[in-house]
Amino acid sequence: MLERLKPIIPVLLPALERHGQRAIGETIRERLLAISPATIDRLLSEVRLVARGGRRRRAGFSSAVRRTVPVRTFGDWNDPPPGFVEVDFVAHSGTSAAGGFVQTMVLTDIATGSTECLPLVARSSALVIEALAGAMTLFPFPLRGVDFDNDGLFMNEPVVTWCREHALEVTARTIRLGSNRRTARLFVVWLAMAGWKGLVSAQALVRLYAAARLHTNLFQPSFKLKQKTRIGARVIKRYHAPAIPAARVLAHPAISEESKAALRRLHAQSDPVQLITEIRVAQAERGKRIDRRGLGGAREPAPPADLERFTTGLRIAWRQGEQRPTHRRPYRRRKAVPRLPSMLDDLQDQIRSWLAEHPGVTATDILVRIKELHPNRFTDNRREPCNALSSTGVL
Repeated sequence: MLERLKPIIPVLLPALERHGQRAIGETIRERLLAISPATIDRLLSEVRLVARGGRRRRAGFSSAVRRTVPVRTFGDWNDPPPGFVEVDFVAHSGTSAAGGFVQTMVLTDIATGSTECLPLVARSSALVIEALAGAMTLFPFPLRGVDFDNDGLFMNEPVVTWCREHALEVTARTIRLGSNRRTARLFVVWLAMAGWKGLVSAQALVRLYAAARLHTNLFQPSFKLKQKTRIGARVIKRYHAPAIPAARVLAHPAISEESKAALRRLHAQSDPVQLITEIRVAQAERGKRIDRRGLGGAREPAPPADLERFTTGLRIAWRQGEQRPTHRRPYRRRKAVPRLPSMLDDLQDQIRSWLAEHPGVTATDILVRIKELHPNRFTDNRREPCNALSSTGVL
């Protein structure tokens, strides 16, 4: 704004003098025309303080840490070896970000697309460090570097110091690299997450991700961004052919044979149908928790995965489509609708007797009879009796 104020001064001063709004001396005029944006910023500091109600702007505590972390864009990577991961958060806050809620830290390897998801029960630097330590044991190769976004949970001294002490190169990004962050949302629907709070919800996510990580990394092909070209406002993206992350790991020459052998053993032991069954059971458990939300029900133990029942259901699932337990929940009214009193409550027995004697009697005839019996209670406005008849459920 101050850069825009500087060029308007030569235009504003003559206009003020011309209309008699201000009388400015020659010395002040020369100083105003020669003033710099930095001087304007300094002179108006007290004015801005008054405009804020006397509250000074807080300085960023991690500004010094941010300056020590280099920024790396997509063009700076130049096909890195496996071990450089993009780290991001998925907030399970539903439609409102107020209060505390579970967050998932998603780590995606840039070279192979391998993805790991770790839930955090709260926003805490200590929990971020604990999750990073756990992620280092999950990938089939050693981690070499972490690429954070601008979140304050990453850009702080404890997290950055811990990463550097464990030989992890720390970088920051201003533009997302087209990562696989959607993996965390593939199994838990965004709009059904308003109740993801507390330790129990985090434990449900742990069970879900335990099966999802294997199914995603061992059996699910993913795209990898090859190049990105900007032509004016248009961005053209080119992708490699889709491949399974485990296949990329096995084909990469920078991975040791020991790590590849461990990955092959894990692939041979993993049953894709069993993993999908575990995912569906974890989703069903979460769906039940969503249905019981606000009812104060006790936590029920998670049911075991029934592989035979799941495989049998696959034979007919294609006919009507698969409605997963974590899809958007249909609205269900939890409280009974109270019945309002009706002006015909004391006449229901009489109306039922008329209907029993003459089943073809109309509502208009019944209203005429009621008016003859009680001329002082019912007026010529038939809307009130008609509404009362519909509310009683007699007709």
